[in-house]
Amino acid sequence: MNEIISLKQKRHQKQLKYERKMLKELSLVEIQAKIEDCFGSFINKRKIKDTSTEDGCVDFAIEAFLLGAKYSKFGYYGESMQSANRRCRYEEKQLIDDLYDYFVHWGEFGSQEMLLESIYYACEYYVQSWWKAGFIKGEKRYKLRLH
Repeated sequence: MNEIISLKQKRHQKQLKYERKMLKELSLVEIQAKIEDCFGSFINKRKIKDTSTEDGCVDFAIEAFLLGAKYSKFGYYGESMQSANRRCRYEEKQLIDDLYDYFVHWGEFGSQEMLLESIYYACEYYVQSWWKAGFIKGEKRYKLRLH
């Protein structure tokens, strides 16, 4: 006898399967290089707990990458990257704000306004670059019919 699965469960299973496939496209070395590129100057200036900060940045990179991959289907159907990015503006903004809060919390930066602003822009660049990478790789998988 067959088990009855709701449509919501089926969609969730399909989404998890797609995310697992997309995560195979991601490299930890690549993420660590991007962390050093974006946040290296802040990490070296302050005595930040490197492992906890790096772990958080890895998590946010994965989330932004998967968000871009999720919206890559719109690019496959002819929508521009900017237009697809506007669709997920709220989720992307939430990721940027959460990464900023996480980074400032572990960084002990005080209230140096210029430094905090620089950190926010670095977080914004970091999340947007991973979103873009996920979008491009996801779009490529759709074009190759590997989704």
